[in-house]
Formats: sequence, C-alpha cells, structure tokens
Amino acid sequence: MRLDTSLHRIGNDIVAAYLVVTPEGVTVIDAGLSGHWRELVTELATLGLTVADIRGVILTHGDSDHVGFAERLRRDHGVPVFIHVADAERAKGGPKPATAKQQMRLGALLGFAAYSLRKGGARTRWLTEVVEVQGGETLDLPGSPQIISMPGHSAGSIAVYIPVADAVFVGDGLTTRHVLTGTEGPQPAPFTDEPAQAIASLRAIVDTKAKWVLPGHGAPWSEGVEAAVAAVESAATGPR
Repeated sequence: MRLDTSLHRIGNDIVAAYLVVTPEGVTVIDAGLSGHWRELVTELATLGLTVADIRGVILTHGDSDHVGFAERLRRDHGVPVFIHVADAERAKGGPKPATAKQQMRLGALLGFAAYSLRKGGARTRWLTEVVEVQGGETLDLPGSPQIISMPGHSAGSIAVYIPVADAVFVGDGLTTRHVLTGTEGPQPAPFTDEPAQAIASLRAIVDTKAKWVLPGHGAPWSEGVEAAVAAVESAATGPR
C-alpha cells in the first residue's frame, strides 16, 4: 500500500510494517508478523524491487507482532536488524514484564487473535543476532533514519524519524486503533509496561514536526505529529 512518494505499508490496521523506498535502497520499519513475508515480497515487486534491495530493518521494540519476518531477512538475506539495547533480549524471545489488566471488547479481541494466527503469530522466529542502538543515532541506511528513545511501552521502545518521508514511526508508542477494543483515533497502546512513562515519552517526537505518524496498529495518521500527541495525551487523561 503506497502512502506517499517514498512511503509504503504492508499489513493492515490490525498489524502493520512500513517500507521507506529511496534510490539507495529500502529501509524496513518493524517486521509485523511472520506471515507478512509474502506481502513484503509482493509490495517490493510492484516497485520493481526485491528483498536484495533492503538495506536494513529497524524494530521499534521487541514484541512478537513487530519482530515478524526480521530473522528471516537477517538469516537468509544478510539484512542487519537494529533495535534498542534495552529491548534486544525481548526481540530474542526473552521475558517481558507483566502488564496491568487490559480493557477489551470480545469482537475486537477475537479479530486481533484470528488475524495474528492467520499471519503466523503463533510461530514467531525470534532474533538470534541484532545490531544494538542507544537512541540519538542517525543510521547509515536509506532515508538516514534518526533513532529517538521512547521508553514506556517497553524499556527499549524507540521512534524512527525519516525526514525524506516526513514520517515518524512510533511502534506501540501510541496507537490509532486499539487492538483489544477496536476504538479508533490516537490513544495509548495496550500491553504497555509503564503507561505514564509512555505518554511522557511522546514529547520526544514533537520536534520532528512530521506530517505522518505511523503506528504498528491502526490507520496511518497524516494530520501531523503535534495533533497526534495532543490527542493521545487527551485520551490518557479523559474518561476510560
């Protein structure tokens, strides 16, 4: 799915991953679920590209529905996978903290579970090797992605700002469709380790002034980062 000149999405509003396409090659942001591999190959083919054109994968954090096909790219095609040092073990299948009881609606929950199973969510291939980042780096990858620390959803959650795409990729730093309730619009994401910290971390992306805010779950947001952050902050303090 083409979003903009250099910006493409695979998956859907339940689980998504993104491609930034430049003359120097492709940077993949998050790797969805393992079953998104076919969509990755198909999307590349529509652009006259192949997996060989991918120069790197950046994971916004280490949860299974973001790790997806990353190990396949690394192992079979030599593509480096970048993740924050604090989430490296999580991306290798290590333990994650228990989160508080989640609000949910049965229909949305079943839809998320069914889609995840259909796309290989029960067969996650965890990473065996990663390239660790600290936050603050500009990576030598297509689009010159800038790494922004966003702790809260997980200790090593990051956002990725790519100026050429006018986009900031936020993983589960926020969501525009709650996978457990189906509620749409910018809001806090579920399964967050430290909810208050996650909301506070959003201030770190405001200075990007990006047009696109691209979450791992929910519709792409094109009304600007300031409006998205304000909406999440409002949702976090409003009626639950």
